[in-house]
Amino acid sequence: MSEKQFEQRLKQIFEYFHQRPELSYEEYNTTSKLAELLRNIGVDILDLPLKTGVVGEIKGEKGKPIIAIRSDIDALPIDEETNLIYKSKNPGRMHACGHDFHMTSILGAAYLLKKDQSKLNGTVRILFQPAEESSHGAEEILKTDALDGVEAVFGLHSAPDLDVGVLGTNVGPLTAAVDRFEIEVIGRGTHAAHPEIGIDPIIIVSNIITALQTIISRNLCPSNSAVLSVTHVESGHTWNVIPERAYIEGTVRTLDEQDRILVPKKMRKISQEIAASYGGKINFIWHEGPPATNNDKKLTEMAIKMAQNIGYKVRIIQPKLGGEDFAYYQEKLPGAFVNIGVGKGESLHSPKFKIDESALLKSSLYFKNLAEKALITIDKN
Repeated sequence: MSEKQFEQRLKQIFEYFHQRPELSYEEYNTTSKLAELLRNIGVDILDLPLKTGVVGEIKGEKGKPIIAIRSDIDALPIDEETNLIYKSKNPGRMHACGHDFHMTSILGAAYLLKKDQSKLNGTVRILFQPAEESSHGAEEILKTDALDGVEAVFGLHSAPDLDVGVLGTNVGPLTAAVDRFEIEVIGRGTHAAHPEIGIDPIIIVSNIITALQTIISRNLCPSNSAVLSVTHVESGHTWNVIPERAYIEGTVRTLDEQDRILVPKKMRKISQEIAASYGGKINFIWHEGPPATNNDKKLTEMAIKMAQNIGYKVRIIQPKLGGEDFAYYQEKLPGAFVNIGVGKGESLHSPKFKIDESALLKSSLYFKNLAEKALITIDKN
């Protein structure tokens, strides 16, 4: 197959997945198609207890070292609003975060690695992970033996703020820890004409929302990036009744681990004391999500050098407060995560988000070459 034919095949695969998006933990057709495409090129499929997602393996003449390349596979609950001829066929489902690009890039790398399998200096595991958008899909992979013996892991994300041919990364945190909170305020309901008889949870929750913002501005180091966003407020059902309860939820994003520990402690204390001052109570619930990504210095430097070798322009980018459950892998072993430019356009999670298909070929070549280089480097060490 010529390079031009290979690129055309990548575009066909990409368009297939783009038209058939599936939500987290529902990626049954996607999983089946990925397994079919891997088997068609002779890639071994690991027998793992996964409901969705698939892991392939390409082994050279010697089995070790082992490295892994990861792609996520799920889509978002969004109605697509593009004019693409291959737009989503599944109403209310869209690959608006580029996971179709990730899958195709890594499938392309698998094809190229399989073609040169005899030259491999070890083993490459190809991880097609479910449910990244749930923030916990990586944990499903980690419950299995998929990473047994793996010494390094690499991953990617499409970047609509970078031109095609540009790769962005950095050493250390690249994305933030992602946590969710819920606060239920319990007051005492009464007639709206007699607020003195009750305990107004709306007044309490309003003061809590304002006070929570001081945690970021007054308790964290000003040079540390973090954000606390209240995104859901709910209370009451009618115009003339002070309700008994109010509810808020939202998210906290942090890059520093100590900040991540401090913030919920402060949130709980502030909320409790404000509620108590008005005679109310709170229930505080903290849902821990993925930690901040943490790019290994040596692997990231290798990833940058390889990008430059194959013609990418490399940008050293600053951490962002979006989340990425690739970080769960980096808690277990060294890894490097990169952003691949897919053409400047609408942001991730937009119903108008598009990928420039010309980014596919270089991305596949990059991960093929990076995997080969990583195996050689790790073996020497």
